[in-house]
Parts: sequence; C-alpha cells; structure tokens
Amino acid sequence: MAGDARRPRVAVGSLGGTITMTPASGGGAVTPSLRADDLVSAVPGLGEVAELAVATLRTEPGAWLTPPDVVAVGEWARGQAADGGVDGVVVVQGTDTIEETAYLLDLYWDRPEPLVVSGAMRAPSAAGADGPANLLAATVVAGSAAARDRGVLVVLNDDVHAAVRVRKTDTVAMHAFDSAPFGPVGRVHERRVSFAGGPARWPALPLPVAGRAPRVALLETHLGDCGDLLRLVADDGYDGVVLAGFGAGHVSAALAEVVGEVVPRCPVVLASRTGGGPVLAGTYGFVGSEQDLLARGVLPAGWLDPRKARLLLWALLAAGADAETVRATVTARGAAPGGPTA
Repeated sequence: MAGDARRPRVAVGSLGGTITMTPASGGGAVTPSLRADDLVSAVPGLGEVAELAVATLRTEPGAWLTPPDVVAVGEWARGQAADGGVDGVVVVQGTDTIEETAYLLDLYWDRPEPLVVSGAMRAPSAAGADGPANLLAATVVAGSAAARDRGVLVVLNDDVHAAVRVRKTDTVAMHAFDSAPFGPVGRVHERRVSFAGGPARWPALPLPVAGRAPRVALLETHLGDCGDLLRLVADDGYDGVVLAGFGAGHVSAALAEVVGEVVPRCPVVLASRTGGGPVLAGTYGFVGSEQDLLARGVLPAGWLDPRKARLLLWALLAAGADAETVRATVTARGAAPGGPTA
C-alpha cells in the first residue's frame, strides 16, 4: 500500500481510443496514433501524484476490442500489481466499450490494488480536450489507499463509477457516463478521491478455459417481435442468449412461446432494455411477463443491464461452468446491486 512518505507507484497501459486519436497531416477525421508516453507527457502535474510505469498495449479504437483481448489486459494488469509492485493500475481506451471492458475486467480482478479504466470524449486536438484531466483523475484514484479492494473502477469527468453499474449514455457529452439508478461511488477533487461508501465486491471468476470461445447473443425485443431472431440464434447453435425485454422484463406472447422452446437448448438470461432498475420476479402475470418467463426457465438478470449480463454469461460459459452454477451465479449477482455484502 502506498504510504504518506512517498508517491504511489501506478502502471498506465494504453489501448488506444479517442484519448490517443489525432488527425492526419491534412486535418480531418481522427484515428489512434499516440502512445502511452505521449499521453502522460501531456498531463500537467501527473508526475506529482504518482511514480509512473508506462506501457503501450494497443493503439486501436475501443470498438475493435474482443473479450479475449480484455482478458489479456487483465493479465497484464495483474502482472503489474503482483510482480511490478505497483499500488494501482490505469488502463486508458476508447469510451465506446468502457462499460463492457471494465465489467469483464472486474469479473476476473482478484487483487486488492485498484484497477481503473478511463478515456476521453474529445480527441487531443479538440478545444477543451478532456483526456489529460481524466488521466490525472484516474491516476489519483489508482494510487489511493481508499480505492483498494473496490475491484475495477471507471473514472471520467472526475466521477468514479463501479464497473458493474457504469453505462455510456451520450454520444458526445462530457458527462456521457452514468451509473443509474444509484449514481457514482466517488468523486475526485483537489487531487484526492472521496468515496460514498465502503468496498463491496464479488469473488473473481475462473479464467476462460484455453480454446473455449462461447457465442452469446444479445437480443433486444421490440414492438411486434414474434421471436424469429431468437429462433435463428438458437438454430445456429449459440451457447447462450441475453434477452433485453420491455420494462421490468416483458416480451410479446409470441416471443414468450419461442423463449419456452429455446430455454432447454441454451441458457436465456432476461434483462431490461431500459438500462435502469431490476427485472422483477412476481408483479405481472400475463403471458410474456417476467413471472411467465421465469416459469419457462429464463435466468433473471436482476439489476444487471443487458450488456453486463451478457459478459457475465460469457465468462461463466468460457470457464466451463455447469448449468446449476450458471443459474446460481447469474441470479445471485443480479439480485445484489452493490455486491454480496451490500
């Protein structure tokens, strides 16, 4: 743990994203080009808050990342904490996929050191570029003793979000990230971080089995959905499905019948497409309601949004979990919005 007599040691790994993007020599659209050294050198006062170990892991858009890529980043971060002796780790990447990559990292992160994910909404060449401020804030959090044992955190716009809750809710706004319905878990101010509550985290999941790459579909229902896409996915041999239902977890009567056909063939997790609030369990009783779908064998995502639920199901299947473990884990983690001790 970092002490008061020295600066904390923080490893910074760059994957690319808007924070690294510059226009070509003739101007115009931006693409990833800057390396990790370029990023840290552009942040005033960064060296005052931490002693840095810097690495360029990738230089690409966040949309290009895959689950195996993210697992590899987590292993790099683990090596920095376990073997490199750092007090915390920062990963910078494109904001398009932060809400997913951070949660996947969190599923496997078993270290007490903070692992912080950050990025930028504006490229370095834009007026009011936010990358330097976000990197400074992320480094402050990564080096803070108060951030230990909190798993993976996302830091942007001076807000600190839990990986399990954070969502990108705007395409261009500086305040694009939110954690509905409970809000951020902390704030950065005057080069320190304040948290609203104590740590609460789940045990890390087993890493994927070598060579296992489950296919897990994410389907959002819509007006007039009769289940054709769900049937096609099941017929194509997908290993699992997350179904983003209306409201508290509802679908049409026609889709409900298809759900009943698919559940015996692969796990189907029911989430809400709203992005806020839990899937209910016993309020509505019509065909296609949450109660009806649960009776047909779907797994309740609870407070997990569809994207998080898909990653959890992917991680369980990638580790070779049996049906009972999948059901118990999805149900438990969905039911406790703040972690097992909340």
